[in-house]
Amino acid sequence: MLAIDVQDLRKEFQVQQSRGGLKGAFQDLFQREYKQITAVKDISFQIPKGEICGYIGENGAGKSTTIKMLTGILVPTSGHIKVNGFVPFKEREKFVAGIGVVFGQRSQLWWDIGVVESFQLLKKVYRVSEADYKKRLDELVDRLQLSDLLSRPVRKLSLGQRMRCELAASLIHNPAILFLDEPTIGLDIVVKTEIREFLKSLNQRYETTILLTTHDLQDIEALCSRVIMLDDGRIIYDGGLEELKVKWGKGKEVVLQFEHPTTLARLQELTRGLDVAWQLENELSAKVFIPHERANVSEVLSRVVGVLQIQDIKINETNTDDIVREIYKAGSADVKRQEEVPQPEGVASHA
Repeated sequence: MLAIDVQDLRKEFQVQQSRGGLKGAFQDLFQREYKQITAVKDISFQIPKGEICGYIGENGAGKSTTIKMLTGILVPTSGHIKVNGFVPFKEREKFVAGIGVVFGQRSQLWWDIGVVESFQLLKKVYRVSEADYKKRLDELVDRLQLSDLLSRPVRKLSLGQRMRCELAASLIHNPAILFLDEPTIGLDIVVKTEIREFLKSLNQRYETTILLTTHDLQDIEALCSRVIMLDDGRIIYDGGLEELKVKWGKGKEVVLQFEHPTTLARLQELTRGLDVAWQLENELSAKVFIPHERANVSEVLSRVVGVLQIQDIKINETNTDDIVREIYKAGSADVKRQEEVPQPEGVASHA
C-alpha cells in the first residue's frame, strides 16, 4: 500500500521583477513585470506505508515546495498527488487528520501558554477523544521526557526542549504519515540522538511513514533506508543509502600498521591482479585504496595478512556528507552520466 504517490508533479511561480531607480519603481506601480520560476519540475516517486525516506537537496532545490504540496499548503501547477489516499489540496479537512507536520523553523505551539494547553487545543482541533488523548499524551511524555516541560510557556523553552514538544504536538492524533522539515536544525548532539531514537521507535511500533528533509546527513544515515535527492527541481537519485555509497562513493581506504619494515614494491607484488592503489606512509605504515566493485577488503587483507605481520588495521569509508557534496559539485548532468557508468575515476591500477 502506498502512503505517498506522486506523478509528474510540477510547481511554477510568478515572481515580480523589480526595476531599478525611482523611475523603475514608479513604472512598477502601474505595469509590473513578472518572471516565471519553476521550483519543481515533473517529479515522480512513490513511498510505501511504513517507510522512512530522506528527501535531500541544496537550498533552492525544491524540497520545501514539494513538502508544502504534499501537505496541501500549495496547489500544484500540474501533476497528481495522493497522500494517505487523499488529494491534499482538495480534501483538506479529512486529509490533515491523518498527517503530522514538524517545520524546524516554525512552531505549531502557542508561544505564551503552557505546553500542555497547546496540546489540549490540538486535541480539540483534531477531535481526539479524551481516552485516546490521555493514553497518547502519557506515552509521548514518557518517551520524549516532557514531564517537567508541560506547565512551562513555550517561550521559556530551549530549542531542544521546544523541538521535543513540537514532535509530541504533531503526534497527538496518531497520524499515519509524518512530515519532518529540518527537525534537528540547531540542536546539540544529545538532543539529536534522542529524537532519532524516538523516530525509529515510532516507525517500528506504529509503522508510521516518515518523510524527512534535512541538511544533516547524519539524520539520514541514522534513520533512512532510502534517499530521494533533488537538484534544481528534478530528482537525480532515488534509491537505497548503501547503493548511493556504492555508486558514487570513491571506495574504501585501509590503513595498515606493520610489525616489521616493508616496501611499496612488496605490497604491490602481494596484491598483483587486484585493482588497488598503495601509498607508503613510512616503512611501518601504508594505505591501500580499494575502489567499489573492483576489489574487496577481505581479498586484499587475506593476501597481505598471510605474509606480513600486522600490528593494526583501520578501514575508512567515504561518508555520506562527502559523497553528496561531490555529487552537487559535479552537477546533476555529471551524476546522471556517472549513474550509467558507476566506476570511480583517477585510481591507479597495479594489476
